[in-house]
Amino acid sequence: MDYSNEASSSSLSFVSSLLSNGSSKPNVSSSHGNEHGASVEVLSLSKLSASLEKLLIDADYDYTDAEILVEDIPVGIHRCVLASRSPFFHELFKKGNDGSVKERKPRYLMTDLVPYGSVGYEAFNVFLHYLYTGRLKTAPPEVTTCVDETCIHDTCRPAINYALELMYASATFQMKELVLLFQRHLLNFVEKALVEDVIPILMVAFNCQLDQLLSRCIQRVARSDFDSISLEKELPFEVVTEIKSLKRQSQPESTPNAMEVEHSKDKSIRKIHKALDSDDVELLKLLLNESSVTLDDACALHYACAYNDSKVVQEVLGLGLANILCRNPRGYTVLHVAARRKDPTILVALLNKGACASDTTPDGQTALAICQRLTRQKDYHEKTVRCQESNKDRLCVDVLEREMRRNSTCVNLSVSSQLSADDLNMRLDYLEDRVTFARLLFPAEARVAIENAEADSSLLYANSLASRGSNGNLKEVDLNETPSVRTRKLQQRLHALMKTVENGRRFFPHCSEVLDKFLEDDMPDIFFLEKGSEEEQKMKKARFMELKDDVQKAFHKDMAENNHTGFSSSVSSSSSSTRREALNRRVRKK
Repeated sequence: MDYSNEASSSSLSFVSSLLSNGSSKPNVSSSHGNEHGASVEVLSLSKLSASLEKLLIDADYDYTDAEILVEDIPVGIHRCVLASRSPFFHELFKKGNDGSVKERKPRYLMTDLVPYGSVGYEAFNVFLHYLYTGRLKTAPPEVTTCVDETCIHDTCRPAINYALELMYASATFQMKELVLLFQRHLLNFVEKALVEDVIPILMVAFNCQLDQLLSRCIQRVARSDFDSISLEKELPFEVVTEIKSLKRQSQPESTPNAMEVEHSKDKSIRKIHKALDSDDVELLKLLLNESSVTLDDACALHYACAYNDSKVVQEVLGLGLANILCRNPRGYTVLHVAARRKDPTILVALLNKGACASDTTPDGQTALAICQRLTRQKDYHEKTVRCQESNKDRLCVDVLEREMRRNSTCVNLSVSSQLSADDLNMRLDYLEDRVTFARLLFPAEARVAIENAEADSSLLYANSLASRGSNGNLKEVDLNETPSVRTRKLQQRLHALMKTVENGRRFFPHCSEVLDKFLEDDMPDIFFLEKGSEEEQKMKKARFMELKDDVQKAFHKDMAENNHTGFSSSVSSSSSSTRREALNRRVRKK
């Protein structure tokens, strides 16, 4: 979106100000002289603008005397320039700085300066450029365009959010001409955008006291099918009251009996939602038993996907009482609602339970299209750094995109009951190491895969080496436990680990490819053991167990030596675990 065209006629705000403050005496010179004088004045002011711009873009002119931290990025400023242009900054700098000081420069936090909403790094730089030069720069496409190739980017969420950020900056820092400019742009969005995207515009109008914009937004929402429960969750009480009043005026009156039935049903639905808000699934079960209202009647799964923690969503799914394909009164499935939430853990949980990625909203959008139109180019193309959190917006888009084209074949996760304990332990060794390395290399993706493994995730978060005792088995062994019960527990853990790995292969194949190569190059024992004839595999496994016994002996010897030298138990345990890991790695290399 380019705001510079609309502002071109008055691109130099202080130019027009200076011209208007000129002499009021009548000019008796010729019209040619007037034109020549005006052009010289504009030219000189343009040069002044270009000179001030150097303070922002040229490192040789870095004479900044303060910083504003925006999205963890320090932006240098000249307090004299900002104070002369903005009444807000004039008052701020008069008070001094109570915050941190770096290199003797006062530092201010954008989150403290803007109490409502947010102002991003790119939007603030555009605003700052205007303060220095009087000109509005072209909007950066990486933050104003989404990743949907079919979108024309006139009403997608990145374009709206960018305008909102500039409005918050303009209103907070008291730049009236910019407030008027961006209010006109936001008014253009109100009628064209989806009603969900009008809600943040309404909030900026409310917070910045923009009466004209607020009135238009309220009328737009009142005409829509946006439900009252969502209104109450997302908007201030006085705004909700006004919207409901407008809705009642436009709707025919119901009969008393119908109103009473509707009120009773609405009361039950609100109790269900309150139980979800309190994360109390047991209370939810009681409410369902006492009322005729079902989870689908209350659109409880839609509500949980929009407002509750991912664990609550998984618990509601675990009840098996909600139709995963159910649509709310607006025609949205739970996957459509989750796509707007942009939480990869919730998306994967729904897809694992049978949510259909190809289902469309009444206006023809899939969950993928919804997610794409909410995602900025900047976030999607953000460079992924190994061992650091991946951008969740990109994760959501990738998961849904892959689900749209994946084939219907599923990995067989059944575990044969005929497997011996040694076979199970060997498989557990490999899978536990794989999950551990996944958590180290790809923490965000691993967390999503683990939390959707339909198992106790706390077991899977345990360190693979720490979770095995000295004989390679799991800790806390019950001596009275029968071999069959012991084997069944191992099978359950194995199933959970395999489900985690399958989730990774299904939803994050590129990460899985990296792990495959890493494990194959660094720890080839499992691949090696499962190749060859049945007789060869038995010989390899026997040799593996011999090597494993040698490792355990070395491990116990190290522990005895550490205890003999007087190390504390905690230190010896830590060092022994490290030695054991190194020895296991050495065995695998043989």
